[in-house]
Amino acid sequence: MARRTRMFLTFPGIVVVCLHLLGGSMETANEVDPYKILGVTKSASQAEIKKVYKRLVREWHPDKNKNEGAEDMFIKITKSYEILSNEEKRTNYDRYGQTDDTQPYGHGHYGHRHDHFYFDESFFHFPFNNKGNREFADSKYALHFNQYVNDVVPDSYKRPYLIKITSDWCFSCIHIEPVWKEVVLELEALGVGIGVVDVGYERRLANHLGAHRTPSILGVINGKVTFFHYAVVKEHLRQFVEDLLPQRLVEKVTDRNDFQFLNSWHEQNKPHVLLFDQVPVVPLLYKLTAFAYKDYVQFGYVDQGLSETANLLKQFNINTYAPTMLVFKESTDKPADIIQAKGMKKQIIDEFITNNKFLLVPRLVNQKLFDELCPVKQFHRRRKYCVLLITGDEESYTIGNQAFLTFASTNTLEVVRFAYVYQRLQQSLCDILLKTKDSTPPPPQVSVFILERRNPAGKVLYKEVAGGWNGTDEDKQRLLDELERLQKDPSILNYDAMLPELNNEFASMFLIRWIYTAYDYISEILDDILHNNWREMMPLLSLIFSALFILFGTVVVQAFSDSSEDGKSKPKAKEGTKTENGSPVSSSTSSRPPKKNFVEVTELTDITYTSNLVKLRPGHMNVVLVLTDATKNVLLSKFAKEVYSFTGSLTLHFSFLNVDKHSAWMETLLEFAQDAMQIDTEEDDCARHKIDYTGYVLALNGHKKYLCLFKPVYTGEEGGSSEEEGSRSTATLQIHHKLDRLGLWMERLMEGTLPRYYIPGWPGLDKITGPK
Repeated sequence: MARRTRMFLTFPGIVVVCLHLLGGSMETANEVDPYKILGVTKSASQAEIKKVYKRLVREWHPDKNKNEGAEDMFIKITKSYEILSNEEKRTNYDRYGQTDDTQPYGHGHYGHRHDHFYFDESFFHFPFNNKGNREFADSKYALHFNQYVNDVVPDSYKRPYLIKITSDWCFSCIHIEPVWKEVVLELEALGVGIGVVDVGYERRLANHLGAHRTPSILGVINGKVTFFHYAVVKEHLRQFVEDLLPQRLVEKVTDRNDFQFLNSWHEQNKPHVLLFDQVPVVPLLYKLTAFAYKDYVQFGYVDQGLSETANLLKQFNINTYAPTMLVFKESTDKPADIIQAKGMKKQIIDEFITNNKFLLVPRLVNQKLFDELCPVKQFHRRRKYCVLLITGDEESYTIGNQAFLTFASTNTLEVVRFAYVYQRLQQSLCDILLKTKDSTPPPPQVSVFILERRNPAGKVLYKEVAGGWNGTDEDKQRLLDELERLQKDPSILNYDAMLPELNNEFASMFLIRWIYTAYDYISEILDDILHNNWREMMPLLSLIFSALFILFGTVVVQAFSDSSEDGKSKPKAKEGTKTENGSPVSSSTSSRPPKKNFVEVTELTDITYTSNLVKLRPGHMNVVLVLTDATKNVLLSKFAKEVYSFTGSLTLHFSFLNVDKHSAWMETLLEFAQDAMQIDTEEDDCARHKIDYTGYVLALNGHKKYLCLFKPVYTGEEGGSSEEEGSRSTATLQIHHKLDRLGLWMERLMEGTLPRYYIPGWPGLDKITGPK
C-alpha cells in the first residue's frame, strides 16, 4: 500500500513538471514576435524589412546605445531579421510560430524539441547548452552562411577575423571557453573581427570553411582561411592573429632611413604616418591599423629606446612619456597633423587616419581613388567639386605643379578637392577633357578643369579655366575667381562628357599575382598535410598518387614503344645503304624514326630563298644538294636514299640548288668561307677549268649564318699509276659515286662534329642569278 502511495504521489509531480516545461516553452515561443520587434506588418516586402532593420541596427547597436537593454534588443533585432529575410524561415514562422533553426524562437540554440514537447536543458543543469554560459559566444558573434559570404569575407580585406567552430554537447568547448572569452574581449577592442559557428545549426558554413571537428579555431584574412593548431592559450591566439597579417605592413624607421621613408610620398602617392613609442616591438593595434588603411597610408614605427632614433625625437620635439603619431603629407619637414595620448585607443587612431588619408593634392592613379576624392553627386546640398590639373611628369613642369600645391594648401572650401593627373599615364581621360581628336598623342598641355561627377557611369559636368596654368599669380587669381563664381552659380559648368575608367598605375604584374597565388595554394596544402588528420587528407593523397601513376605509366609505355620502333627501323636502314658494287656503307638513323615513306626536297629559288634559308627558325638547318640539269634525276635519287633515315628530325629541311642557274651565288657563298675550299693549285694553273660543284652538299644554318660543306669523294677501286691518278678529275667520276659517303657526313652533322664556316651574310639569290 505504501508503494502504491509513493507511485501515486510521484506521477502528479511528473505531470506538473511536464506542464511546467510545456507552459514555459509555449510562453518562450510566443513572448517574442519578429514582426513586432522590427515594427513591420506581415505583408511587408523584403525592401521594407531591410530598410527598417538598418535603421534599428544603427539605433540599438551596443557601441552607440549605452542603455542596459541595448545589447539584448540588438540581438533580438538581428534574430528577427534573420527570420524575416529568409522566405523559408518566414513562412515556417507564419505557419507554426517557429523556424527550423530556432526551436522555439529565442532559445533554439539551447534546447531540443521532441515531438510536441520542448525540454529546456537548463532545468537539468547541463553546462553545455546553458544560456548563461553560451550567450557570450553564440548570440553576439554567431555567424550564418550568407553573413559570412556577404559581410565577413569582404571585411577580411580590412581586418582579420578570429572564428571559433563549436557545437552542442562538445566537452572540449567548455575547457577553452574562459580563454576564448578573455582573448575576444582583448582583440575585439583592437579591431579584430570575431565569429562563432555552431556546427549543429550552420553545417553548410562549417563545411565551407573546412572545419570538420569541434572545437576548432581559424583565422580569415583577405578571404583566406588559416587554422589554429596550437594550445589554446591567450599568448598563442594573440600571436596567431599577428601572424595572419602581411609582413612588411609597418617599416622600422631610424635616423638612417627617415629621409627615404618620408620622401617616398610622391612615388607611393600616400601620406606617411610615424608612431613614436618606447616598446621595441610594433604594437598589434598599430599593425591592425596599418592593415586597415594600407591602400591609403604608409606606416612607420620609431622605437624611442634606440640610440639611432635620437635625432628624430629631437627634430620633431617628441614627448617620450606618451605614444605620439605624426602624419606627413607633401611636406617632410613639418607634420600635417599630430596626436599624443597615453591610452591610444582604436577609435582615436581611426578618426586621426580617416581625417588624413589623402594628400593635399593627390595624383589620380586609379578609379577607386577618383571615386573617393570626387564622389558622385547625390543630393543638392552635398555637391562636391574636383579641381583637376592636367600636367606632365618632366622636370619642366615642377614649378607649375608646386604652385598648384601651394594654391590647394590655402583652400578653405570643404566642397572642393584638388588633384592632378599625368597626361602620359591617363591619356584617354585627358583626350576627352582636352578634346584631342588626333590619333597621335599631343605634347602635354598644362590645363586646369573644374569637375562635378553626375553618375557612376562617368558623366561629368566641367569647365576649363581659361589661360591654362603656369603657376603665376594671374593664374591663381583666375582659378580663385572661378571657384567663387561656382559657389554662387553652379551652372557655369556648361560642358558635359563621359569619362572612361582610369588606368590603374599601381596594378601589379600578372606574373607576380600568379606567383603569390601559387605560393598561398602550396602553403595551404603543406599546412593541411602537416596538421590535418589522414582521413581528411585521403582524397588529396589519392588524387596525387593517381596522377603520378598515370604519368609514370605513360612514360614507361612510351619508352618501350620507342625502343621497339627503333629496333624495327635499323635493319631496313642497313639494307638500303649498300653501294652498287655491293660494299656496305654505314648510315645511322636519327633520334626520331621517319614519319613518311618519302623525302620532301624543294628547289632553292629566288622565291623560296627567304623562307627556306634567310628567315629559317633558330635551331633549324637546310641541307642543300648542288646539281645540274644533266645530273638532276640521278643525284636526287641517291640523295633521297642517303638522307631518308634522317627525315624524322624536326629541325632538318632538304632542298636542291641548280648550279646551271645559280653558279654565281655558289661562288660568292664559298668566297665568304674560303677555308672551306681546298682546291689544288699546283704548278702552272693558269688554264685551269671552271670548278664543278655537282654533288656538293651544303648544310646551311640561316639564323647563325654558318655552313657545313660536303665535297664528293671518289670511292671506286684504288690502284694504278700516279699518272693515272693525276689525270683523274671530278668531272670523270661516275655520278652515282659522288654521294657515297653522305650518310657518314650526315651522322657527323647530327653529332655537331663537322667544321663550321661562318659568313657575314647570305648573298641575294635573285640579284646574282646567272644565265643558264
